[in-house]
Amino acid sequence: VPVRVPVYLEPVLAPFTAELRRSPHVTHRSGVSVRYSIGNLETLSAAAIRRAARTGEAEAVPRVCDLPAVVEAGLGRVEFDTIEEGREEEILSRALKTAELQVFRHRLSGFDFQPILSRFAQGFEAETSDLLPAAELLSQFGELPGLSKLLQRLGVEEESPGVAASAVEFALEGLHLSRRLNKDTAARAGSSRYRSAEQDA
Repeated sequence: VPVRVPVYLEPVLAPFTAELRRSPHVTHRSGVSVRYSIGNLETLSAAAIRRAARTGEAEAVPRVCDLPAVVEAGLGRVEFDTIEEGREEEILSRALKTAELQVFRHRLSGFDFQPILSRFAQGFEAETSDLLPAAELLSQFGELPGLSKLLQRLGVEEESPGVAASAVEFALEGLHLSRRLNKDTAARAGSSRYRSAEQDA
């Protein structure tokens, strides 16, 4: 299965490593090596390949729903201060979300999300999971307003269902981290539902 890592998702891994290097919770005697970012890219790709293999997709494209696999892999590769025992996953997840939001703001600052947000304001909800095929994720939206402009802003040069689904999910997660959408995570890891933030206002 060919793997295509989106140009906007791979850059998340570098600031993630940088966040951990700055973190006071990580033991800096051992440090966080450059190899850590490379290993995370391999983990991200493997998660996408797993989805493609199980759902029959012709192309493996990593999505936001694959990033938890990076956190899980990091639990055994980052040395934390002993005082943080039991909080390792929380620390890694927080650092990863910070990196995601950083890339989202860099890539999509000033982008008009109102057509998408207005649909959510009308009660629309979107579900995603690490085993949901790209076509099924996209089918929830139908004709998504502004999708081509979104892909253009994210630097996508060659469109495909996998890349489009990855871009949509990246945008939804960025809107969630910006507190413009709510996100409910199911008990099963990798399954999430995005909905309007106005519902809880």
